[in-house]
Amino acid sequence: MNGNLLRLLTTLSTLHFVFACSDSQTVETHVLDPKAPISEIRLEGVWVVEQDGTTMLNPQSSGLSADENYIYSLSDASADESQVRRLHLFNPESAEVIKKIPITDYQDIVVNSCFYTYLNGMPDFEAMVRHPLLQNHWIWVTEDATRGEPLTPECAQQYANSGSTDYPSLLVLLKQHDDHLSVESVRPVQFDVNDNMGNFPNDGIEGLAVTKDARLLLGVEKDANTQPRVFEVQLTAETFSTTDFLPVKDAELDIPTFDAGNHPINGMDTYYASDEQGYLIAAARNDNELWIIDLNKKKPTVILPLVFYAPSLGEGCEPMHLMDNASLEGVAVHGDTLYLINDPWKRNYHKNATCEGNLALYQRFSPLLFKLKIQNEWF
Repeated sequence: MNGNLLRLLTTLSTLHFVFACSDSQTVETHVLDPKAPISEIRLEGVWVVEQDGTTMLNPQSSGLSADENYIYSLSDASADESQVRRLHLFNPESAEVIKKIPITDYQDIVVNSCFYTYLNGMPDFEAMVRHPLLQNHWIWVTEDATRGEPLTPECAQQYANSGSTDYPSLLVLLKQHDDHLSVESVRPVQFDVNDNMGNFPNDGIEGLAVTKDARLLLGVEKDANTQPRVFEVQLTAETFSTTDFLPVKDAELDIPTFDAGNHPINGMDTYYASDEQGYLIAAARNDNELWIIDLNKKKPTVILPLVFYAPSLGEGCEPMHLMDNASLEGVAVHGDTLYLINDPWKRNYHKNATCEGNLALYQRFSPLLFKLKIQNEWF
């Protein structure tokens, strides 16, 4: 055995990843040394389907959460009208939509706020997370308000100092009932002027996550220097008792930086390897990567490259096909399982249809659910 091969064998380790389609499939990759190259992790998705068996029509799935019963998602403002302002519940194993819970009412604090017209129209919801201190409550966040009516002059003056966009991003508190959602309150996000966020209405907050000590983490696509950012704010039971600005601060985590291009964070969730050791798992959509970020700010970030495959449903197509563009937008941790969902990028999604029989799937902008077993070696 030559020396090069011996050195290679002593630095390799086999990690077994669970795919959505088969628990028996595995893939090999390198030891997760942050400084060492890592082989791509192959993910095989499952089409999200409606109860009638058709693939889900253009939900633009932009947030993801999981519990012992369901996967939850929501849609952004570019989705089909039948999907917006609804909480989608689906089976984590079959990816079948179980039901859709609509927003039906708004508390007076919201109706009397500057933001009711926007929230009652086509709000651009981009991420979701359970409120850690209020039972049956969600926090959703909006991003792009350019599709809606602008703020009135009085409201524009009141909320002029967002530190970011002219129409600020909104953190929205919702209460989940059996058959509907009520919007309980809303708070606009305020960045410090020194954060140099720039004014990018459609490149704002795309990820939400909460820590064990009830800090809300906010993942931002890019700042004025085109760098992805993560901010934080401490949540309490009274956080949403007002509609004033909610100031956030830089979480000072080890976020990758780049010399050129756009490398946004588009979804994230927290994972705890132990009571004291937590991590932020963030999806970098443009890079087809997961970033494993130490919340204790001691370990370097580990980058996991991903490659996506989708099942073919058309005649004459190979059973699984490599996706040209997946565009991850949702990350959800449940136990030792990581769920991921994509938000079909309308301009590029048709490029995935290398077989004519699959073209209809991509023309419907139907999303896929991916499942991955969390590995201790990542941490």
